[in-house]
Amino acid sequence: QVMLVESGGGLVQSGGFLRLSCRASGFRVADYAIGWFRQAPGKEREGVSCDSSSGGSTIFLDSVKGRFTVSRDNAKNTVYLQMNNLKPEDTAVYYCAADADTTRRCPENGMDYWGKGTLVTVSS
Repeated sequence: QVMLVESGGGLVQSGGFLRLSCRASGFRVADYAIGWFRQAPGKEREGVSCDSSSGGSTIFLDSVKGRFTVSRDNAKNTVYLQMNNLKPEDTAVYYCAADADTTRRCPENGMDYWGKGTLVTVSS
């Protein structure tokens, strides 16, 4: 059974930090590109980051560069999104997704598996 389960969302004040986790089952995250996406109310879903696992640099949305980082723990089959210096405009439901084709840049309409999302709310 293939699943991705996000956790770690919650309410945080502006300038604070959160660490989101994405645990996979039914496949190995080491073999997949992992993307983080977010969707705020009334807005389109947008890509936050993409980690190809192919040795290249992680790609980030311009508005989160320098504030967000990603990492993997292959032994735990889990990926993480560390979010620092959070801003109210970061408020959204955050999703992780996996793509078996690691040569792409996590295209939203091409990801193989999606989690259900976790809500991050940043107060001003």
